[in-house]
Amino acid sequence: MNSETSHTLSKTLLDILACPACKGEIEYIEAQQKLVCLGECKRRYPIRDGIPVMLIDEAELPDE
Repeated sequence: MNSETSHTLSKTLLDILACPACKGEIEYIEAQQKLVCLGECKRRYPIRDGIPVMLIDEAELPDE
């Protein structure tokens, strides 16, 4: 399985996940396979092979 394959995350998992940087809520963008912080920092966390990579160092920062 490669990272180009689209995966769906369970609602239960999404309900318990929070941004590790600012503790804000997250939104799942399935088409981009990313979790986007709706809180203060707006970081975007990748999903690889169906697994959210919730590491601050792996997140993309919002465009300035």
